[in-house]
Amino acid sequence: MTPEEVYDCVKKQIPFIRGISVSGGECMLWPDFLKELFKLAKKDNLSCLIDSNGTIPFWDYPELVECSDGVMLDIKAFDGDAHRRITDEGNDTVLKNAAYLAELGKLEEVRAVIVPELYNGEESIRAIGAYLASYRSIREIRIKLIAYRPMGVREEYSHYTVPSPEFLRHLADILREMGFQDIIII
Repeated sequence: MTPEEVYDCVKKQIPFIRGISVSGGECMLWPDFLKELFKLAKKDNLSCLIDSNGTIPFWDYPELVECSDGVMLDIKAFDGDAHRRITDEGNDTVLKNAAYLAELGKLEEVRAVIVPELYNGEESIRAIGAYLASYRSIREIRIKLIAYRPMGVREEYSHYTVPSPEFLRHLADILREMGFQDIIII
């Protein structure tokens, strides 16, 4: 579908929505499409968010970043080795994207899936918080702590346990102590 065809579908929902979020797979694989779609949505005063795993450098697409209202970014793990274990990729670009977007006031949300047996969730959340704390003066950044759940995951990840609600609340308390206020536990 073209951006115009997609937007024709979106327009039918305008009485019921305030904006659009585009995800994937990885929607940043189609930056020109997103830019055109967002330009159409902006004409109708809809907000436009990008949902990304952060592996595509946003700084290569300044026009897209400019016409978006923000980015919801996954940081699978702050530690590069842990991130590589989870995704088979390093996280240098992900972290650079987080800083770049936060500096521009475009980092809407950071999501971290907490998988206690796969990596140290507390260390990762402390590091994410420390990394992003100075950007809170530009824009409050929502942090979403997502409990790992074994449904629908690849076989090699199916044996991990779900983190306890107490542990997730503990992670949220750490972030609150760092000054973060918009914390969601899922």
